[in-house]
Amino acid sequence: MTEMDVALKDALQVEGAIAAAIGDYTSGMALGTAGGDHTFDPAVAAATNTEVLKAKMRTMEMLGLKEKIEDILVTLGSQYHLIRPVTARSGKGLFIYLALHRERANLAMARHRLKQIEQNLDM
Repeated sequence: MTEMDVALKDALQVEGAIAAAIGDYTSGMALGTAGGDHTFDPAVAAATNTEVLKAKMRTMEMLGLKEKIEDILVTLGSQYHLIRPVTARSGKGLFIYLALHRERANLAMARHRLKQIEQNLDM
């Protein structure tokens, strides 16, 4: 099993997880996915969320903010969507995407676990 597969498997173990993906925001491609079903395609979600990440990065640049994005949270009525850039040198341009059932997830624990997964991911 590759390191990416392990990271995706670990992400699906987060309480309330629906789907997970590792994406490349430079190309807009999902490199790997896990979970989901016929109504939720994590490859499509990861690919389109590259635009969310790029938009936030452009905004920070325009504002002159010299900070790094830890994660981006999108809150829906029934779901949480987390986008976390990979900070390792080998992960340049990559991010982890995690969709959660809002009623079953503990957002603080999910963010903490996603941070651990991201820090252990070495592509």
